[in-house]
Amino acid sequence: MNLHVRAATAADTADLFHIRTSVTENVLSHEDLQALGITPAAIEAMINTSTCAWIAVSGCKAVGFSMILPEEGCLFAAFVLPAYEGAGIGKRLTEEAENQLFLHHDLIWLETGEATRAAGFYRHRGWITAGEAAAEKDIRMIKQSSWCSG
Repeated sequence: MNLHVRAATAADTADLFHIRTSVTENVLSHEDLQALGITPAAIEAMINTSTCAWIAVSGCKAVGFSMILPEEGCLFAAFVLPAYEGAGIGKRLTEEAENQLFLHHDLIWLETGEATRAAGFYRHRGWITAGEAAAEKDIRMIKQSSWCSG
């Protein structure tokens, strides 16, 4: 697979929403996202004001993305199209996000479902559970720059 990971632009917003609404775990519809304040306009504004999102492209197809909240030290999103899972795309995307967060924070965090494959993925990448999150059945995970080897 010819995979390229690059910073996302506002022109990628439709692809980000397509990927986000295509996943089989932690499923949210466009309506669900809008109810949370996650709209195309909000995402475009974030992308236009900071380096906060990365997109993985295979050939001409967007297959995954990651996104951070830079000021908060938060890995906000990391999603890969189901047909492309297990190919290392999520790892590359989270590395981009983590590297950017660690430029400004020693401790970074995320929230995910406690009983999800995502939680296992993050644990394998060095994240640890730090307690319950605000949403029911979610956990907060943290990672510290000093825990990373390199």
